[in-house]
Formats: sequence, C-alpha cells, structure tokens
Amino acid sequence: MLRSIALLAFLCHVVACSSSAAQAPFVNALVPQPRELQVSADPGLSFSQTTSVFLQAAASGPLSAATSRFIVRLQSTTGIELTTPLVPNHDAASIVIHVADASASQPTLGMDESYSLNVDSHRATIEANTIFGAYHGMETLLQLLQSNGSGWFLPPVHIVDTPRFPWRGLLLDPSRHFLPVPVLLRTLDAMAAVKMNVLHLHLTDFQGFRIESRVFPRLTADGSDGEFYTQDQMRAVVAYAAARGIRIVPEFDMPGHSMSWMAGYPQLASAPGPFHAEHSYHIFAAAMDPTRESTYEFLDRFFEEMTHIFPDQYVHIGGDETNGVAWKSNPRIAAYMKAHGYAKPSELQAEFSRRVQRILNRHGRKMIGWDEALSPDLLSGFVVQNRRGATSFAAAATQNRQTIYSQPYYLDHHSSSAEIYAAKLPTGQGMLGGEACMWGEEVNAQTIDSRVWPRTIAFAERMWSPPQVSDVEDMYRRLRIESLRLDAMGLEHLSNPQRLLRHISRSLSSPELETLAATLQPEDFIVRLQRQKPTRDTPLVGLVDAVVFDPPFEHEFDRTVDAFLHSTDDAAINQAASTLRRDFQSWVNTGPALDQLTESNPELKKVTERRHELIALGHLGLEELEARQHHEHLSAPDVAMAEQLLQRAATPDEGYVDFIVLQPLEQLLRAVR
Repeated sequence: MLRSIALLAFLCHVVACSSSAAQAPFVNALVPQPRELQVSADPGLSFSQTTSVFLQAAASGPLSAATSRFIVRLQSTTGIELTTPLVPNHDAASIVIHVADASASQPTLGMDESYSLNVDSHRATIEANTIFGAYHGMETLLQLLQSNGSGWFLPPVHIVDTPRFPWRGLLLDPSRHFLPVPVLLRTLDAMAAVKMNVLHLHLTDFQGFRIESRVFPRLTADGSDGEFYTQDQMRAVVAYAAARGIRIVPEFDMPGHSMSWMAGYPQLASAPGPFHAEHSYHIFAAAMDPTRESTYEFLDRFFEEMTHIFPDQYVHIGGDETNGVAWKSNPRIAAYMKAHGYAKPSELQAEFSRRVQRILNRHGRKMIGWDEALSPDLLSGFVVQNRRGATSFAAAATQNRQTIYSQPYYLDHHSSSAEIYAAKLPTGQGMLGGEACMWGEEVNAQTIDSRVWPRTIAFAERMWSPPQVSDVEDMYRRLRIESLRLDAMGLEHLSNPQRLLRHISRSLSSPELETLAATLQPEDFIVRLQRQKPTRDTPLVGLVDAVVFDPPFEHEFDRTVDAFLHSTDDAAINQAASTLRRDFQSWVNTGPALDQLTESNPELKKVTERRHELIALGHLGLEELEARQHHEHLSAPDVAMAEQLLQRAATPDEGYVDFIVLQPLEQLLRAVR
C-alpha cells in the first residue's frame, strides 16, 4: 500500500513539475468533477506571498470563518505564508469570493449549492448565490493548486458547477461502536472536501443509546455503558457541520432495534424485560409497545427535546427488521391487533409509524424510515431510505415517495470503488440522492476511516457529477490524489492501517507483512459476522482490521495483468511483465521473514494458510508468466494443481481475510492453459 501511494505521489509530482521555466499544463485532479470545465491558453495565476483574498458579501460570521480556514489551507498546502491574506477591496485582490446572499447559515435540503470559478493571469474569482456554493468553490480552488519548478499556481479554468442530487450523505453508526467527537469532526472535513452534504448518525440500537436526554436521563445512564454524546458536544458537532454546508440527520431506531431505550425505561417495551444494552450482534425481538398511549407521550417529549439539538428538518426513525414476535407473543397486543383487523405485524407498525410521523410533524420535522417502514397509510412527506434495491424503490415510487438510495453503497461490504462508481441508479422524480452506509459492528474509532475512505470519494462523485462522467480509470487516478489530500487534512485512513501493521509485527517496518497485507482485504461484513461472531468487546486489532477493502494494489495488479495479456504495444507488455515478475517474486520472498515473525505472534498464526498460499501463488504467477512469454502452455496436471491452489486460496481462513489477486491469476491461467 505504501509503495502504491508513494508511486502515485511521485507520478503526480513529475506531471505537475515537468517544466521549471513555465507553468506546467493543467492536471485535472478535481473530485468530484464539475458540471462544466473549460481550460484556456492563459498562463494562469501565480501563487506567492503577495497573493491576497477579498470577500465580497454582506457581513456573515460563517462565511468569514470559512474564508479564514480557506486561507490557512492555502498556506498549509503551498508552504507559503501570505503577507496580507485579506484585503479590503476588489482591485487589490488575487482571489475574489463574491456571494450574492450570505444570510442563510443553516444548510437545508434543496439549498442552492451552485458556484462558478474563473481563473486567469490576473485573478481567481468565485461567484456563488449562497455561502454553501462559496464553500464548494473554495474546495475546488484548493484542489486546483498545482506546482512547477518555479512555484505554485492556479491553472486557467472556467468552471460552472452544481450538484446532480441534493442529498449526498454518509451514514455512521456510533450505536454499535461509539465514535468520539474527533472522529466525527475529521469525517465532516473530508465530506466537505468532496462536496457531500448530509451526515446521518445512527444514534440508537440494541447496543447503545448515544445522545444525552435531560428529560429522560436513564436513556444514557442505563443504555450507553457510559459512552454517549452530551447535548453540548452534539450541538458543537452540528455547528461544525453547518459551517461546512453539511446537515446532521439523527436516527432514533424504533419500534424495533430499541433495546437500549428499554434498559432505562422498560415501560416502552412490549415484553417485561429486563433489558440492557446488548454487546452481541443479533436481531432481537424486543420492540416498543405501539398500543400504549404512554409510548407516544414519551416519544413526543423526547422529540421535542431533540429538536433543540438537531435543527435539520428531517428525523430518521429506522423502522427496519421489526419481526413482530414481541407483539404476537403479548396477549394484550395480539388482542389489539385482532380488534383493529391487523392480520400482520407490518400493519400494526404502519399505525405506529403514522402516529410518530404526526408527532414529528407537530415539532416541524419530516420523517425518514428504511424501506421496511414504507406504507401507503403514512402521511405525505415521508421519505424512504432504500436498502433493498429496485423492487423496493419501485414500491416507493408508486406511492409518490421521495427516496434516498443506499442499496449499492454499503461500505461494510467489499464493493470496490469501481463497483460503487458504476452502480446503476434508479431514475424518477422522487430520487433525492443517496447515502453511503458504514455500519458499526466491525469498526471502531481506530479503523473506521480506512473502511469509509477513499471509496466514499467515488460515491461522492457519483452523487455530484453529471452521469456522463463515468471513466473508471480516470476516477481512480483522481481518487488516489484526493486520498493523499485527505491524509494531509488529518484523516487516518492511511496511517491507521500502517499503525496496526506495526502493532502486529512489533516493528517499525516489516516489508514482508506489508506485501502480504497488500494482497488481502477483509471478508465481507456478513461472512465475518457469521463466522467470527464478533461483539462490541471483540478487539479490532487483527490483520483483518489492518487490511482494507479495495486496496490500491488490487486495481494496480488488475491493470498490469490486463496490459500484459491484451496490450498491442511490445514496450507496455515488457514493462507489465517486469512489474509482475517483481510482484510474484516478492510474494515468494515473504516466507522466511513471516515464518520467523509468526513464531512469537499469535495473530499471524491465524493467517498461516494465507501466508503459505501467497508463496504458492507467487510461484504460480512466475510459471504463468514464463509460459506466456515463451508461447508455451502448462501441462494438464500443472493446470489441475493451479486450479486447486486458486480454489483453496478462495476458501475462508481463520484470519477472516480474502485475497484480491485471484481473478487476475485465473486470467493468466486461462491464457496458458
């Protein structure tokens, strides 16, 4: 992984610094791609100590603060200290930010996020109707900064930009594993950098109640194990998000997934309990009692309190995976269902959801629920979050419901950035946009960044850019550059995997372990959950937690094998062969060092099979390479042995990690079969 990142940084440097006498040609590293981009022959704008910024707008505290942060990032990116960062008039400024109406400070659904950006040899100008468009313009300008042999400059561009969808979200799940405030803040910084605008916080579930209630203090006293956000902390997070044009949408799961509510307030439950915050990850039958008036009185008071913490117009109530067992096994609730003609639990849930929706509406809020909560009995304004695909989306469309699409964007599954990027989006007037979802069963504060990023960059572009922006290779090129930018901003998606590898190896550097890790990714979320059965107490410090989904080497290796097999250019074929030979030999060479490291390392003993298989795969790769280059074929017995090796390497292992190199190796095998 480090080798890939270092190579990328070097290549970007070479391209950007190709000329010391004149400014280098424009290198498009923008993520997401703007709606319109034109590059002129103008030399562009030099960036130096005398560069200055003029903010042309009515007085706005949030906009002024954003401009100050923008100036700090300009200086930290270039290493240049500006002598007069802010100037009081337009004519003296190198960078002008003009906002037509700076009065709105709280982001809302449908806010105007458009902007234009023009750069010539005299000035860079950002034009926006609102502060939210100005925020995006500043992020784009920061991405435009390039260097040559003489210094830094902004290339000559004309950009007109506006998002494809108004809802571009990320779900985090601090209920399963609590995520401290600094994790949320650095996530918000990264989201702003790629123009995402909704952070959906899943705050309650079986495993924990994570937001302080002063009206019902036992919600956290008995349901959080002491890990929760105070109201002051959450107000600070909401303000931090708003200052970056991001909305915070809270989710309070009900009527199911609600055991942490009942730990302190068992009167909410459909069964007598006792209840506590669970540490295991099962779908429990416990559910709120939808037949008691006291349930709705409780929720009314709770939501009234939460509206003073979360100003957004939307509140998510979950509504998924309520199986009705707790209702059918309670004679009083069963009698209620019969009296009201409810043959199925979903019909009782529809009544519950409709009543909760009325409560939220009275408090000036609109309700979101997962697609299991969809019912024609709900009032207008209900928004569906889709997790079950096209059929469910069509059902929402028949009811004229607005939809947030999440089905292809579950980050705890091992979808690659390319698969996320290419996922087919439904069409229709009700499509608000989408959310990438990072559920919390198998991540914690140390590992979450490397599960969310950089794949979410691909999602962000799909939500912002026009659909015709679809070049996967170019997306990967720009994604790698933006990943390094996010690392410089303080995100830990690159550093934490390396920190875990150092923890496992008990060494500052272990090239052989890094080579092994580069060829692996975690098992899919569901497979690991079923096999390992982790709980909230399971330490997430194994090799499975150090390796990442869609590691950089996966795309590199795929491209190299493809070039070796299908290129028509002899030089490209020879270069690919040289790279593959180096990679295969490095796999073979891991044996002695990892054998020695494993002698005193129980964690590496869990991946003994994978270590040995990597060596065998290296030998197989070398054989395939030689056979292809000499126009020979492997014998039938050799092919059979190779197929057995690939099949064995694809089976689950004790360390819960999968190889990401098997498909290209199968392609090589087919070529020499």
